[in-house]
Amino acid sequence: MVFICPLGLKARTRNNTLAWHDRLTKRKKTGGKKRAYRTKRIYEHGSQPVETLLGEAQRKTVAGITSTKKTKLVRADYVNVSNPETGKTLRLEILDVVSNPAKADYNRRGVITKGTIVRTENGLARIVSRPGQEGSLSAIVVEE
Repeated sequence: MVFICPLGLKARTRNNTLAWHDRLTKRKKTGGKKRAYRTKRIYEHGSQPVETLLGEAQRKTVAGITSTKKTKLVRADYVNVSNPETGKTLRLEILDVVSNPAKADYNRRGVITKGTIVRTENGLARIVSRPGQEGSLSAIVVEE
């Protein structure tokens, strides 16, 4: 039986099966506390999500693993809207954030994430890119 840890942390037990180091706050059958065999490494630490808002375009570059650079979109005022029926893509200004199904808080604050419905000059569009991860905004036309 093999357990897969999200961080890739594996250790062999006495009977040579893999053990998963998760939920270390639980106790053993004997009542003793379980302890992690090591602490988190710097490369395993996450970061706070970038919540893209409506405004003048602003990007943030952060260092990824190895020598990779990640570009995150902090603010956006334009979106690349594609129409699947005609096959054309236009760069349109975002007028308003209509709804965000990800979270009620994001909906209230007008945060732009994947799946957000925005109002553009040509009507409504649904965001299909991940602005906090990719650094750009792409959308497809939505019928009103």
